[in-house]
Amino acid sequence: MSASSERSAPAAPHTPGTPAAAPADSPSVEIPVLLPADLHARPAGQIAQTTARFAAAALLQYGERTANAASVLAVMSLGATRGRTVIVRAQGPDAQEAAAALAEVLATAT
Repeated sequence: MSASSERSAPAAPHTPGTPAAAPADSPSVEIPVLLPADLHARPAGQIAQTTARFAAAALLQYGERTANAASVLAVMSLGATRGRTVIVRAQGPDAQEAAAALAEVLATAT
């Protein structure tokens, strides 16, 4: 067997704007949040900044739409409005802390 046939396939590159895949056995958290205000640019920016502090991959779900919490434009494109529920999902080594921090940003958005 040649050396080239023994090598494993290269890892797929990470696409900016999408969360890196967390290992399947890493902790996963889901927190629903009732929005006190529409999800506009300011809270979307706060969500992206908060997400950047954690290693966990974080997603927001609103209805059938899902967005990478690290992307301001993706979060804004959800179109989430006041009085509706957004689900925070995080997976990774600090998923609990990340989800709690993102839920706090959403719960206090003005």
